[in-house]
Amino acid sequence: MSPSLRHGLAALVLAAAAPLAGCNSKAPPAPVAAVPAAPGPVAALVPGAGCGPAIARTQAVVDSDVATGNLNAPVGQRFSADLAVASNACAGGRDVEAMRLLAAAKARYGYP
Repeated sequence: MSPSLRHGLAALVLAAAAPLAGCNSKAPPAPVAAVPAAPGPVAALVPGAGCGPAIARTQAVVDSDVATGNLNAPVGQRFSADLAVASNACAGGRDVEAMRLLAAAKARYGYP
């Protein structure tokens, strides 16, 4: 290999490695701008345990997703109708059925 080719190859290797040199820097990372916190998770809107609060929390998430465009309105309406069936079961004292209906609705529409 000629000296000029070797010199050119060495320069190319150094140029390629230069961007990586900053990866091992001992300097502290640059500060990151703080992102304002949301008013709180939607789940915090309806505290409590049991079928009523669980269904209400899910409905709040659906309403929020429709409002922000993350869920289209017709799907939100179908989801809300399924939640209404679960809510009626809950109001009738059929907690186990209500939770089963809630879980089925959430699974149907891809909600955890």
